[in-house]
Amino acid sequence: MNAIKVSGASHTTATPQPTTPTWLTQEWLEPRLVAVTFAGLILTEIGTRSVWPTAVIMLLHIITYAAGGLFGLKNTIEHLRKRHVDVDLLMILAALGAASIGGWQEGGLLLFLFSLSNVLQDYAIGRSRKAIKSLFKLYPEETQIRRGSTTLTVPFAEIQLSDTVLIAPGGRIPVDGVVVDGHSAIDQSPITGESIPVEKTIGDKVFAGTLNKQGTLDIRPTKLAGETTLARIIQMVESAQQNQAPAERFLDRFEQIYALFIIVAIALFIVIPPALGLVDFTTNFYRAMVLMTVASPCALVISVPAAFISAIASAARMGVLMKGGAFLEELANVKIIAFDKTGTLTAGQPRLVQMAAHGVSEAELLSYAAAVESRSEHPLAEAIVQAAKERGLTLGAIQNFDSLPGQGVQAEIGGHTILVGSAAHVQEQTPLPDDLVAMRDQMEHSGQTTMGVLRDGVWIGLLAAADTLRPDAPKVIAELRAMGIEVAMLTGDQPSVAKAIAAQAGVTRIYAGLMPEDKVTIIKQLQAESNHVAMVGDGVNDAPALALANVGIAMGVAGSDVALETADVVLMGDQLGRLRDAILLSRKAQRVVWQNIIFSLGVIVVLIISTFVINLPLPLGIFAHEGSTVIVVLNGLITLLLLPEIARRRAAQA
Repeated sequence: MNAIKVSGASHTTATPQPTTPTWLTQEWLEPRLVAVTFAGLILTEIGTRSVWPTAVIMLLHIITYAAGGLFGLKNTIEHLRKRHVDVDLLMILAALGAASIGGWQEGGLLLFLFSLSNVLQDYAIGRSRKAIKSLFKLYPEETQIRRGSTTLTVPFAEIQLSDTVLIAPGGRIPVDGVVVDGHSAIDQSPITGESIPVEKTIGDKVFAGTLNKQGTLDIRPTKLAGETTLARIIQMVESAQQNQAPAERFLDRFEQIYALFIIVAIALFIVIPPALGLVDFTTNFYRAMVLMTVASPCALVISVPAAFISAIASAARMGVLMKGGAFLEELANVKIIAFDKTGTLTAGQPRLVQMAAHGVSEAELLSYAAAVESRSEHPLAEAIVQAAKERGLTLGAIQNFDSLPGQGVQAEIGGHTILVGSAAHVQEQTPLPDDLVAMRDQMEHSGQTTMGVLRDGVWIGLLAAADTLRPDAPKVIAELRAMGIEVAMLTGDQPSVAKAIAAQAGVTRIYAGLMPEDKVTIIKQLQAESNHVAMVGDGVNDAPALALANVGIAMGVAGSDVALETADVVLMGDQLGRLRDAILLSRKAQRVVWQNIIFSLGVIVVLIISTFVINLPLPLGIFAHEGSTVIVVLNGLITLLLLPEIARRRAAQA
């Protein structure tokens, strides 16, 4: 039969939409305007001290105000159209008020700090949008199908339920379906999280997005492209991201009332005393501008980002990537952490963990098996070969290598025929010796994958491989419990495997045999117990749960692209101990935030009272006001940048 190339999906013609040049977007322009504002402040200060012409100084002031206040003014106008008053308006009025009484430099600094905090907090907003796009990389762009008597190459979206999908070795499966011909091992880790490829033969189910490791498969689709498990994962990630809102902060609730109260109070103060003849307008207006300046929430609005930015920098020093202050804040409140098993609590790669030799030494058993498996690319084969290398064994030359579908691999070594395969398949040909039965049962009960080795048709031993626990996992779990955090484990692996790993890690709350939608259900159940649930994972199958959890935490190096993009926190270097450090950091940051909020509010109150009681002059008011800003920033910097060492000391004492 001749292969026929089928064109892609039909295209519809749409009216081209005008696009905004990159250099005009807020994402590109705002950080650069912050830099211009800062440069304007520096040049103005230099010009003032160097007695530059007044016109030049005024031009610098105007540039500083325009750059620092552009997006604040834009937001103010948009909010006023919706009859909404917020701190943007107050900051603009405070800066203009300072300028009206000659405090251009102070107003410019106010705008600079305010716009800088917005840029830093909004840095990672667009990153999560890439998550859904990266999921589609698991679909093959095109795949071969048999439609009737013709072989076609079509886009995965055009596969029909009546087609037969032809999967070659190394190919990705484009749709959910059932194997109708062939035998192979399938890497299902993107969907189920299983660390070891699963053998598939006629009648077995397969999932879209999984990888065919060895043989060829003919698959009958059971679901169209838009209905597959992978498609549901994409839908769940999108839905969870849309529904997940950042934690409400004190300032979010406070700014509306505060801004409206100050604006109304200042307006009344400008008008009423002169109207009643209590004071002349000029003197009263000066005092009103002092009030507007000292009451502007500069220290208040910078108090939160000052602490969070410092904490995020400290986290980076500890190997933890935080995607925003909201997630740092929420991490401090976490009460339950759900861990994925494969690649999170475990290394994610099978290792040889046990051997049982029969009539030969363990070294002979392993060298025979490793020599034969050296020709195979199966992960279990790699585990056997790696174990032989670690023991310094010399592998014999092999001849007549053959892969036996459904049984294992076979080759001749030194005149002997060696067969290595699944223990279940091998013992169907040759009964297992009695002295190996108990060992096999113990291996399988522990959740290990067992392989049998025959020499010239006679059993010479068993090999057992398993995904091993991370060395630091038990300690981290114990430390989290000591911090008052409950721990659960979620996995797509079978209950026997899950129980074995959980027992080693010290986890008593286990959820096994889960599909991605099941993990989402479990997260919802945990959230019903506590409003503060974190999820730690590394795979595509974890992405919906990561997105739904109050805090999604991904393992950095081993994590899939979608897990890293979906997660709110990334543990770089795959070290679980950094999770403990991140929680200690977040709790300290939360305390610093509230210290800064209380202090900055206290300063505002004192300065407002002083304006009335002692006729606070503008220079002194600005000095105290900007001094409070410096103090809250330094409180965050000094305390939190030193925290990596503090966290290590506390962990050692726990």
